[in-house]
Amino acid sequence: MKNKIEVKNFDFYYGDFQALIGLNIPIRKNRITALIGPSGCGKSTFLRSLNRMNDTIQNTTAKGEVLLDGKNIYDSDVDVVDLRQRVGMVFQRPNPFPQSIYDNVAFGPRVLGLDKNGGLDQIVRESLEGAVLWDEVKHRLRDPALNLNPGQQQRLCIARTIAVKPEVILMDEPCSALDPVATLHVEELMRRLAETYTIVIVTHNMQQAARASHWTGFFWLGRLVEFNQTNDLFSAPQEELTEAYITGRRG
Repeated sequence: MKNKIEVKNFDFYYGDFQALIGLNIPIRKNRITALIGPSGCGKSTFLRSLNRMNDTIQNTTAKGEVLLDGKNIYDSDVDVVDLRQRVGMVFQRPNPFPQSIYDNVAFGPRVLGLDKNGGLDQIVRESLEGAVLWDEVKHRLRDPALNLNPGQQQRLCIARTIAVKPEVILMDEPCSALDPVATLHVEELMRRLAETYTIVIVTHNMQQAARASHWTGFFWLGRLVEFNQTNDLFSAPQEELTEAYITGRRG
């Protein structure tokens, strides 16, 4: 299985505090990788490191390598705007822009000039279809996006992400604000998207990791304790700490 991203000896600091310690993680192409672990263990920091979102935070330092198709994204010649087009992000709470449904999806393609040859309507439709939202909104594309329910808003944010044709989609607890039905919709959507995209998801919901992902990494205090195929990690963990965490004895 080809790796889309390879993380090698990666450390990350907030000032003098080391938040991530010596991470080595392979992210398989066209697979869903889940990151689990208690709050404050570095999962979201690591996720944001994969498209340099942490660059926006003052006094942070990254060491080591994050190779995207073999190229270190922390090299000085990397265009961060281009990187974030290739590696998109879906956040914890749905964050549609206060615009129409159509304009939310069209925003990225317009900014990046992907609509120069026309075809914006097609991009919007394909993105909404890709997020399994088209049939629910096709007759009200000019309605405010904020009128959608939370589950629809999160799928709209996914449509907005895939509209710029990324290669990797990062999801930071994308279902934490959703009810169980909406959560299952997003999980089914992730499985479908993994046919086209490489997905990395941070989740506190271990059942979600077990249901939705192919690979799982367990974080503890900034370190990667264990990384394995999801079924193996949950059914036969190799580390005592992993077993203690997934059985609820530590957390």
